[in-house]
Amino acid sequence: EIKHGRVAMLATMGYITPELTGKFPGYLSPSMGLKFADIPNGLGALSKVPALGWAQIIGYMSFCEISQDQSPGTPAAAGDFGFKVLTASDPAAKTKKLNAELANGRLAMMAIMGMFFQDGLTGSAYGDWALYTDSPLRAFENELGVQAPLGFWDPIGYTADGNVENFQRRRQTELKHGRISMLATMGYITPELTGKFPGYLSPSMGLKFADIPNGLAAVSKVPAIGWAQIIGYMSFCEISADQSPGTPGADGDFGFKVLTASDPAAKTRKLNAELANGRLAMMAIMGMFFQDGLTGSAYGDWALYTDSPLRAFQN
Repeated sequence: EIKHGRVAMLATMGYITPELTGKFPGYLSPSMGLKFADIPNGLGALSKVPALGWAQIIGYMSFCEISQDQSPGTPAAAGDFGFKVLTASDPAAKTKKLNAELANGRLAMMAIMGMFFQDGLTGSAYGDWALYTDSPLRAFENELGVQAPLGFWDPIGYTADGNVENFQRRRQTELKHGRISMLATMGYITPELTGKFPGYLSPSMGLKFADIPNGLAAVSKVPAIGWAQIIGYMSFCEISADQSPGTPGADGDFGFKVLTASDPAAKTRKLNAELANGRLAMMAIMGMFFQDGLTGSAYGDWALYTDSPLRAFQN
């Protein structure tokens, strides 16, 4: 991690610095008549560097690898190669700087990968989206859910084929999962804030609402007839309206108009908000499930997870 982080920090600065400060004057290779100014920024530079330049780069990398013993337990294995410019005599200050190096390296690894992708797609070291005219994502860049600051964000490339039918099916699924997750998230939070209904959930079983714990522990307490009701209602929602492609149901419109608007701009804003809140809720409920499963608490108190293997590394 340290090694990759350091390389990534150098690479990221290598992208940024020539854009801000310009390039060295004179020649990179006098024998080839190649000036520093002739080397483009970013990935375009790969094809311009002469073979001898690559030999120098690989030679220096090899020197860094073999010039010191990096076997387990040595200073070099911990990243200490004797370069003391950024160290400190105070242990607390030194720990702070080492933590900063790790954090900056992690950020740089993400940054340089983003720059590589932007550069490869747009031909620009800073990835101007307007230059990527062949993107299949342009078919969807004006759809609902395309919001600042990410715009159309599809890091896994589900929409790379530009297939509209597949996009609409996934959007239908996203909307449905988002709505369920919003209800589930509120189902976690509300009983903690407002308490529970008085009386009995199942009089025949003597089961009170107060007997049902919050979170995953409730799963084993709900009686079979309760699960039957839940599954029955889910089935009703699925089959009560036509959800085939092109129908209102396929777009999530089941006639429930409480949150709609007659003004098109206001309606679009509300529909975008629903998608955004649904996305947040999907992340939230998964986080709650994991916290609950690991700690036994609906709100995931870390102190309760005494068996965590991560405790060996928390300091």
